[in-house]
Amino acid sequence: MLTMHNYSFILSLFAASAVHGWNNQHPFSRRQFYQEVQTTAITAATLGLPQQAAVAQSTTNTAPLTSISLPPLGLGAWAWGDSLFWGYNPKNDAELQQVFDYAMTQSNNGIYTTTLFDTAELYGLGRSELLIGDFAKQYPPEQIQIATKFAPLPWRTQPQSVVQACQASVKRLGNRPIDLYQIHFPGAWSNAEYWDGLAMAYEQGLVKAVGVSNYGVDALRACHAALAQRGIPLATNQIQMSLLYRHPLENGLAQACQDLGVQILSYSPLALGMLTGKYTPERPPQGPRKLIFEKLKSTPDYDNLLRTMQEIADGHVGATPAQVALNWARAKGTIPIPGARTLQQVQSNYGALQWSLSEGEVKALDLVAAKVQTFNQPQDNPFPTVDKNTGLRMYDS
Repeated sequence: MLTMHNYSFILSLFAASAVHGWNNQHPFSRRQFYQEVQTTAITAATLGLPQQAAVAQSTTNTAPLTSISLPPLGLGAWAWGDSLFWGYNPKNDAELQQVFDYAMTQSNNGIYTTTLFDTAELYGLGRSELLIGDFAKQYPPEQIQIATKFAPLPWRTQPQSVVQACQASVKRLGNRPIDLYQIHFPGAWSNAEYWDGLAMAYEQGLVKAVGVSNYGVDALRACHAALAQRGIPLATNQIQMSLLYRHPLENGLAQACQDLGVQILSYSPLALGMLTGKYTPERPPQGPRKLIFEKLKSTPDYDNLLRTMQEIADGHVGATPAQVALNWARAKGTIPIPGARTLQQVQSNYGALQWSLSEGEVKALDLVAAKVQTFNQPQDNPFPTVDKNTGLRMYDS
């Protein structure tokens, strides 16, 4: 069953021909997807930046290396440009500009100094990056942190594949350095080469920090060690985590991130909208998400969770169930990166920063959520579990 955003964007890669016809509106052409292309040579010098000075560090030293500082909440831009799963239409761009502008007010509120936007080259097949690059032009670069991701597609097998993809993302983002460059999901092979490519992009000054996404414990430790040998910190692991998907808290992955000083970015913290409380049998979500909702709605434990979330929200002035879900993710030590397509959604998301859950409220949510069958299982996700070249276990949750 199509259950989550990772499956969706991988599916969209192969469905794009039918959905979009590979027309000129796409940043990627058919040839670019099926054959590695030469990209404009973008270097630290062309961006006006010095190259990074990485200093080798022994892998026996487990102390975290100095890394990037991120705000407590980000904005995920998967839906910006994604027609297959989210029904994107270019007519939405004006509203997305409003969403971006509102999020940017968070970097001028006297508390937080930057606004974090998370995107990827696969989101809308590059459209998401183009939109963010365009919206960001009117703001000082120091107020914006942009995180994007490299897709480990099967024909990308060399470190230079990462560097070239990074250069292409830099170009789509408006020729600005990338604040956080991540490997989107484990590859079936060439993972060590990808880590080498991350290091090269960092050392060349194309990116300010590097991270991974959807990495399990063993892969996380191996990547951390490989980068540490070159004096480069592994900044983040972006993983699925929510009240409806708690596996990283149960299988040791969250603890491993904490031990290594790797910050967790939690994607789908609202479980594709299933934790907002806005859907009913009469007004279900559309598209593939309707199947998820129907599965959850078949168990009373899901309704009990939503009821508890509403009761907690009622105890905080102006709070919403969605904010309860986001603050639960924050209470678990993660930086949630919920998506937003409307001004109302982004206002609700950032409203979560105005209050916090008590320890008792977190425990109450944990107890109720533990009874709900998670809306998908790790084995449902299409990521390679083992590197075929090295035997390294890559994915747990």
